[in-house]
Amino acid sequence: MAALRYAGLDDTDSEDELPPGWEQRTTKDGWVYYANHAEEKTQWEHPKTGKRKRIAGDLPYGWEQETDENGQVFFVDHINKRTTYLDPRLAFTVDDNPTKPTSRQRYDGSTTAMEILQGRDFTGKVVVVTGANSGIGFETAKSFALHGAHVILACRNMTRASEAVSQILGEWFSISKSIQYMLPKKAWGNI
Repeated sequence: MAALRYAGLDDTDSEDELPPGWEQRTTKDGWVYYANHAEEKTQWEHPKTGKRKRIAGDLPYGWEQETDENGQVFFVDHINKRTTYLDPRLAFTVDDNPTKPTSRQRYDGSTTAMEILQGRDFTGKVVVVTGANSGIGFETAKSFALHGAHVILACRNMTRASEAVSQILGEWFSISKSIQYMLPKKAWGNI
């Protein structure tokens, strides 16, 4: 998928997959950090998602955590008689949200519909937006359409509704099948 790479996106099925040259490691107390071997740097945030993670749970049965002479943590698998620097619990990490903001803290009068819907998938959902030919209604309809919803624009004026649909389609051609408009009940007899 050259188009994805051109857009700066990787062709992967996991947002947690690390870019080439990166490694995921853990501290003694269970925090996950990321090593960038190309730049020889480490950081707490995942290079793609920006999330901080920590280990959930205890070591599996038969495993033990040790520290080598350099202070590096390693793990001993007594059952299979092997050692590794890779924490066996890395598959069971959880996101660290130390200060989970409330809705009132995250959104204010300048928050856009795109910011509120970020990271959500509305594929297969039907959304009816009233007053969708201008203002907040238009921005909301556009945002839902971008996030995969089947959007119905409920407008009083057929001309302005058509213009709104054209503008949305002009901005995001790939969502052309997810938008339609709906006239008020009075206008149905004219169609």
